[in-house]
Amino acid sequence: MDELLPAPRLVAYGLQHIAAMYAGVVAPPLIVGAAVGLSTAEMTVLIGAALLTSGLATLLQTLGVWKVGSRMPFVNGTTFAAVAPMLSIAENTAHGHALPVIYGSILIAGAVTVLAAPFFGKLGRFFPPVVSGTVISLIGLSLFPVAFGWITGSDPTAKDFASVHRIVLGAVTLLVVLLLNRFLTGFLRSIAILLGLVIGTLLAVPFGLFDASALNSTPVFAVPSPFHFGAPEFQAGAIISMLIVMVVSMTESTADMLALGEVVEMPVTEDTIAAGLRADGAATVVAALLNGLAVTAFAQNIGLIALTRVRSRYVVAVGGGILILLGLFPIAGAIIAIVPQPVLGGAGFALFGTVAASGIRTLTRARLDDSDNLLIVAVALGFGLLPIAAPGFWSHFPQVVQTVMGSGISAGCLVAIALNLFFHHLPGRRQPGAPTAAPLVEELPTPVH
Repeated sequence: MDELLPAPRLVAYGLQHIAAMYAGVVAPPLIVGAAVGLSTAEMTVLIGAALLTSGLATLLQTLGVWKVGSRMPFVNGTTFAAVAPMLSIAENTAHGHALPVIYGSILIAGAVTVLAAPFFGKLGRFFPPVVSGTVISLIGLSLFPVAFGWITGSDPTAKDFASVHRIVLGAVTLLVVLLLNRFLTGFLRSIAILLGLVIGTLLAVPFGLFDASALNSTPVFAVPSPFHFGAPEFQAGAIISMLIVMVVSMTESTADMLALGEVVEMPVTEDTIAAGLRADGAATVVAALLNGLAVTAFAQNIGLIALTRVRSRYVVAVGGGILILLGLFPIAGAIIAIVPQPVLGGAGFALFGTVAASGIRTLTRARLDDSDNLLIVAVALGFGLLPIAAPGFWSHFPQVVQTVMGSGISAGCLVAIALNLFFHHLPGRRQPGAPTAAPLVEELPTPVH
């Protein structure tokens, strides 16, 4: 993780990370900006601030300052978990005050995250392989709908929604990535995702899915000014909802750090988790000051590290530097944004599947021959997949429940932790080696040859 690679490779690998996470960074400001009625120019400010603060957060996470930052190849970016509460704040706030109220809640939530990090870090012992493996698998499985959405499109009423052209382009991009991984070696194989995105973008031209018109109206250089949308305003309801979001984000970040530790073969200690969560909180505070949004870990980049086996944290730090440049030079960000979403979706199949596979590998150490552990995995996976299989399942519950349980990662994580406590930590638990309950599925008799 501490290997410093030659500059050309650092830049190439860093660009791969940006390509994998760029859409996730710009989506929340696009949604929130539209909800509060921002103009095109103001939307550019919001997106630029999201890119800039995501870059600063990634630098803080990878390089670290004192006890802030995990010093792992850990990518941070604007969290999608805060979108629903921010939209709720926008609906219930007078026109022109929504963003100041949102920034006030983000500021307080970030500061509380910094203070709570040491206590949250002590929860590491509640993440044995049966819990961490389940959560890591859910991270990958929960990201698959993102890839599906990139391929089909986000608007079901659009003429090209789930069109044959979009699906074929995504499939061809995935095939290109697989072929490059199969036949290339060395450096070229490690940038197979980046090459696949370039080739997929070129193939999108005859499909009519390549659009570079956004480059014409994008400013070349812009510096975000603090409190561009007004001084923060503090409302109790908004702050509480954002605090819930940060608890969810801390849960996901903890799971992501454990997943990354598995990928890079590094034990993740309580101090590492606490330092990583401090970086999340500190970066969120800075984001509120610079017109950005709350930041958290980006799980898709863990899949990229697992796929390429490039573990250097300086690669991710360079990616953070590129994000900062994209925030300061919107024209550069627009160039990356013109990569067609079906192309991103095709590459996402490989990336997100790798994360899920890493979780399955971790579960192989979880003694699933024990019926208690088997139940923990089964029930936690069920709760974790509910938001994917039945998106409206929690729609009639209070907003707090929707926020926590509406995230498959946080729901599965909380259920896995609770069941692990119930089966293995409460008084009167069955001791290891004691007879287990009858197996859930009767074993077939061994065939006689």
